[in-house]
Amino acid sequence: MKKILISILQKIVLRTSLHQYIVRQYQNDLIESNRKKVTGSNYVFYPETIITNMQNKPENIIIGNNSHIRGTLLIFGYGGKISIGNDCYIGDGSRVWSGQEVIIGNDVLIAHHVGIVDTQAHEINANERAQRYKELVAEGSWKDKGSIETSPIIIKDKAWISFNSIILKGVTIGEGAIVAAGSVVTKDVEPYTLVGGNPAVFIKKLN
Repeated sequence: MKKILISILQKIVLRTSLHQYIVRQYQNDLIESNRKKVTGSNYVFYPETIITNMQNKPENIIIGNNSHIRGTLLIFGYGGKISIGNDCYIGDGSRVWSGQEVIIGNDVLIAHHVGIVDTQAHEINANERAQRYKELVAEGSWKDKGSIETSPIIIKDKAWISFNSIILKGVTIGEGAIVAAGSVVTKDVEPYTLVGGNPAVFIKKLN
């Protein structure tokens, strides 16, 4: 009986070890695949990191030294660039989507489930929107922007974007500013200020 139990335990351990090896190998392969889609060195990717480079141009997604990316970086086929400075953090579930340009400075902290999108993503005209959606489904990522509106987003050094916030196109977040959790930012944020709400409004100056 003892030998049978030992044999069963050995098989369980072997299967567990094999499973863990396969998972680790898959995660490593995924990380290496993501690395080929960006430009930079000494940054850190995680198993949950997603890089979608519809242009197949690594030079259009630049990541600085010691920046940790847990969320999603995406540039559209019709345009878009993402530049992330040194010592930044992008939390899990956060998405940085670009149809024109998103510039993130140094020492910027972006918490989890933040949305940063420099494009309205679809057309305003209903008929055009419906037709273009059909083209997207049939032919894949758009190569031309059409009437979609885009405008750059700039997040300057030492800013902190708290969780579940949304940063919309054309916004500049000033140096050292804080965006409170759950905020929707539609206008520029002055340096070293705290903003919050939907839409985000000035709360107070920071030292």
